This record gives sequence, structure tokens and C-alpha cells, in this order.
Amino acid sequence: MPTFRGRAAAAVFLGLGALFAGARVHAFEDSGGAKIESAKAEQAPLPAFASAGAALRAGLEDFRAGDPAAAIEALKYAAARGELLALWKLAKIYASGDGVPRDDLRAYEYFSQIAGNYDEDDPNRRDRAIVSSAFVALGIYTLDGIPGSKIAADPQRALRLFQFAATNFGDPDAQYRLARMHLGAAGLMKDIREGLRWLFLAADKGHVEAQALLGQMLFSGRDGIHPQRARGLMWLTLAREAAIDSKKDKWIIELYDKAVAAANDQDRNEALAYLEDHLRRRN
Repeated sequence: MPTFRGRAAAAVFLGLGALFAGARVHAFEDSGGAKIESAKAEQAPLPAFASAGAALRAGLEDFRAGDPAAAIEALKYAAARGELLALWKLAKIYASGDGVPRDDLRAYEYFSQIAGNYDEDDPNRRDRAIVSSAFVALGIYTLDGIPGSKIAADPQRALRLFQFAATNFGDPDAQYRLARMHLGAAGLMKDIREGLRWLFLAADKGHVEAQALLGQMLFSGRDGIHPQRARGLMWLTLAREAAIDSKKDKWIIELYDKAVAAANDQDRNEALAYLEDHLRRRN
């Protein structure tokens, strides 16, 4: 007879794809009225390209070919001429140190240019994912600060940045991080109801970490929540089946294994029914 995880995995792999379907402007203003700081355009000479789009394509191709120096010059050219994707790619390159020395402050400045050029009154839907991810990245940097720079830790500002991305873009990563803050991260006052609300919104969009945390909270009845073991096990199962990095996702695997070991047959059967219903609704 198939194990619970085997039966659940079959259901997940059949239907989980639906869960993962992740210019002059008004700058975002926080509740204090301060605009996100925009970096000044770099003054170094830039190579010539036929257009900003051509420079963007060249930069992406150079990066794929393993030539980050040429890629960065082309991307700077495109970024200086309004290509938001070029700004975003530069920010990600410096944030991860992918082919260049990691430089969080430079990444922060590029993300700030994207956020600072967002116009709420005239949103470009094509760029919404880029803009949203920039606000989330700024929130992450602001939450802990950037050591050795003028970017100090500011949890309240980080909260506002996550709130903006979660509310205006429905960004699941912003929703998850906002949930974590309402659940007591960064020393803020807990608001369990609000935390659960954002956690569910992110989990329902397929955010794996949100699914795992929501599942654990429901299964165990953490923070005074009335236990809902079957629903919790359903969310943990979704998270477990999407956890493909055994190192990064170790905590998710451990939460799932602990819940399955503690679950009884009724919990497992009800969880499987919830899972199948969830996947039907998503498809």
C-alpha cells in the first residue's frame, strides 16, 4: 500500500505546476514621507550600441557566455537609457557576487533606482515583477542594514517596504516576509492574526517557505492557534514536495518529517483529501 507521502507526492506532481505560475514616475514614499534614495548615474564612459534594447540583449548574452565585464558595461549602457531589466540584472549580479566581487551597497543603489522610478499612477504591467522584487530586496537590506555603509538597520522601514510590495503587487515573497515580521521577527510586536493572514496569501500562491511555516503553525497549534493538524500536514506536504535543495531546505524537510511521525491515520487521510481538493481548485 502506498505511503502517505507517496500518495501525496503523486497528487502534488500531477497538479503543483499551477501553484508556481511566480517612465518619469512618482517615487515610493514611506509613512514618514521620505523617498527611497536613488543612486546617481555612473559617469564612466559607456560603449556605443544601436539601442538600449540591443545593449540589454548584448549584456545578457555576454553574461551567459561567461564575460561579466563586457556584460556589465552593456547593461550599464541599457540601464542609463531606461531599461529596468538591465538595472535589475546589475543589482542581482552585485547582490550575489556572480562573476564580480559582491557589493551589497551597489546592489542596493540599483534596486533603489528601480523603486524610485515607479509611478503608481502609470504602472507598466510588463515591469511589475521587476519593480516588486526591487522593493522586496530593499526591504531585506533595510531590515538588517548593510555593514560599513550608511544603510542602517530599520525594521519599521523594512515593514513598510514589504507592505508596499505585498499590497500593491501581491508579491508572495513580500507577503511571507511581512508575515514573519508580524509573527515577531526583528523584535516587532506580534500580531498573530495579521501574520497568519499574510502567510496564507503567500502559501496559496505556492511560496514554499510560507507553506512550511503555515503548515507547522497549524499542525502544532503554535502561538496559541487552535491546532488544525490535517490542514497543517497538507501545507507541509506541498512544501516538502517542492523542497529540492537538501541543504537550503533542510528545515522544511525536518518540519515535514516531524509532523508525519506525529500524525495519526485520520490526520493523514484528511490531509490527503485537503491536498487533492487544493490541487483541483488550482487546476
